[in-house]
Amino acid sequence: MTLWATSDLHVAYDENRDAVDEMQQRPGDWLILAGDTGETLAHLEYVLDRVTDRFERVVWTPGNHDLWTPRGWPSGARGLAHYERLVAACQRRGVLTPEDPFALWPGASVPTRIAPIFTLYDYSFRPDTVPHHRAVEWAADEGIRCADETLLAPDPYASREAWCHARVEATAARLSATPAGSRLVLVGHFPLRRDLAVLPLIPRFSIWCGTRLTEQWHTDFPVDVVVSGHLHMRSTRWRNGVRFEEVSLGYPKQWDVPRGADAYLRQILPEPAIRAEGWGRDDTVVRHR
Repeated sequence: MTLWATSDLHVAYDENRDAVDEMQQRPGDWLILAGDTGETLAHLEYVLDRVTDRFERVVWTPGNHDLWTPRGWPSGARGLAHYERLVAACQRRGVLTPEDPFALWPGASVPTRIAPIFTLYDYSFRPDTVPHHRAVEWAADEGIRCADETLLAPDPYASREAWCHARVEATAARLSATPAGSRLVLVGHFPLRRDLAVLPLIPRFSIWCGTRLTEQWHTDFPVDVVVSGHLHMRSTRWRNGVRFEEVSLGYPKQWDVPRGADAYLRQILPEPAIRAEGWGRDDTVVRHR
């Protein structure tokens, strides 16, 4: 039995949708969907209806694209209300969400729980010299502006930062309640740490990639593995001996379409025997193509 992970399926693209259609049956295995199945509830449902038929259990957490709502939608249908619709769609299909109890992974000798989390971002992944109120302007100075600024509404919170901070507080409380002797696989869309949210081509996009409030969670809590997406830069890294897996598929130009989505599923548990010099060292990066 294997725990697999992927993210950023973006099934609005025909190539990605076809790749999901062609995913093989994996009886007994579990699948993590670490956000950004698409941009609508229908996109999420499309993916769920296919993968729940092919895996024993599915774990989901939202990405920023999943949370988008069209311009003009009433405030009562955006933000938290839309997130709750996504959660309900998952729960109707038996899919584990950040609103559910952490599931015990049956394939481990030590009690290991799969913990999907939703924390968002607060623009703190920026240089210390850039004040908070200038973060979006600082990115715009190099022509970078995330569509979230228009499409990701925080209602009823006053801002995305406020929503982020509420989620961080609630999530930290849940993680603190992890039973003694248990280990965690932490599953989120956004990178936990600023030093993992490095995008060489668009470095100032980092402000939409997470929050500094989570940077020590991998050591504050009994975490063995952290799974995330969002960056569209597939890799395995280590921090303080904890494995960090970025598992994005991405847009069609960012993956080899003829290989199919199955080729990009990342094995999370059992821990894969990656053969790389310095295996497990904090300065080791295994990039996945």
